[in-house]
Amino acid sequence: MGIILCNAQGRLLWARRIGQDAWQFPQGGIKAHETRKEALFRELHEEVGLTSAQVRVMGSTRDWLRYDLPKRFLRHGTTPLCIGQKQMWYLLQLIVDDDAVRLDLAKRPEFDGWRWVDYWHPLKEVVSFKRDVYREALKELEPLLLKNTSH
Repeated sequence: MGIILCNAQGRLLWARRIGQDAWQFPQGGIKAHETRKEALFRELHEEVGLTSAQVRVMGSTRDWLRYDLPKRFLRHGTTPLCIGQKQMWYLLQLIVDDDAVRLDLAKRPEFDGWRWVDYWHPLKEVVSFKRDVYREALKELEPLLLKNTSH
């Protein structure tokens, strides 16, 4: 599940992984008992402290987008071994004040900082193996943003 969260001006929430100089969109997996929407809102709350009442779902990618992890990032010895991800990407709009974004609500926070960035900025900073998926998601979701924000 990939989450692209925008504000009313069409800028995107860009989050810094805890203790690293690595930036990304919030993302996470779907548990066996969850629907995609349930996973979306669970991950949204865990990673950035927002609830479904604080955002508007603007749309999602038509299909799953996939990336493979480079060999150096494989965590051998973990079960199951994660070799990549397939994600459905959602575009959400924040409909409350920025101070509703909270990175400290999860037992193990994923992020320690965030900022609003221009729409295409993430392609400059995201780790290289995610870049194509980010480009696909942003390209597909851009028309929804342009028609629904004061961009």
